[in-house]
Amino acid sequence: MLRPLPAAWPDACYTVGMSVAPSPLAAALLRATDALRPYSATPRLDAELLLAAVLHWPRTRVLAERDALLSPAQHAAFQALIARRSTLEPVAYILGHKAFYGYDFLVDRRVLVPRPETELLVEQTLQIAARFAAPRIADIGTGSGAIAVTLALELPAAHVYAVDLSHDALAVAAENVVRHQVEARVTLLHGDLLTPLPAPLDIIVSNPPYTILAEVDTNVLAHEPRLALDGGPDGTMIYQRLLAQAPAALTPDGALLLEIGSWQAETLTSYARAVFPQAQLQIVRDLADLDRVLIVRQTP
Repeated sequence: MLRPLPAAWPDACYTVGMSVAPSPLAAALLRATDALRPYSATPRLDAELLLAAVLHWPRTRVLAERDALLSPAQHAAFQALIARRSTLEPVAYILGHKAFYGYDFLVDRRVLVPRPETELLVEQTLQIAARFAAPRIADIGTGSGAIAVTLALELPAAHVYAVDLSHDALAVAAENVVRHQVEARVTLLHGDLLTPLPAPLDIIVSNPPYTILAEVDTNVLAHEPRLALDGGPDGTMIYQRLLAQAPAALTPDGALLLEIGSWQAETLTSYARAVFPQAQLQIVRDLADLDRVLIVRQTP
């Protein structure tokens, strides 16, 4: 059920006699920002992005043309989007797309919204991929395909296998593969973890589910796919299964890169050491100085 908007919100579009007058853009943004404060950590940004979508403008134009007028129809459409955001529906789902690593990806409720911290996983993968002339890479649990497509765009000589257990997620990934014109270098595979891979690969990368559902915000669960969130009772269920399969799926000098929860480094390093006793292990921290990526490098 939608939460009611503040009583002051409708004043942004005011009446003159029996007609509805256009609303100044700056006033509409101000009232929308106030309306979203209880529901968002970035209410002003959310309001700007949603208004840009209504107007079919870039956000920079919204910021520049503060004295522009919204028609009653535009204001009504803006109100409707603000009401959706007040249910804590992600802005990316409302807009239908999300920026990741400088590229734009289609997203909806079938896939997890790509997170900015996952860009570190891509950066580390690109560094390791530089060791290979034509790297063969797998993205496990591809979701929207953001990681797989980004790697294909950044590595023109690479071939990427994008694997997911969800047919719905693969349908979204397929749209993004076509959108970015990498059909010849991204192969979508349906299946569980590493089992669909055709042969050992140079690099396996994954951002698997690592949350404990009992600790996930109820509003995240209400909007984003449970399959992409559920890491099992302690958040390591998928990692344990993936690590067990990884040795047979990597070339002798291959590498495995996993995004991890900031609390999981010690546990997952222990699991990785048991499976790869001779490998080089590394934990990479993100910009917030939190443990974020586990790298396993095999040495032939």
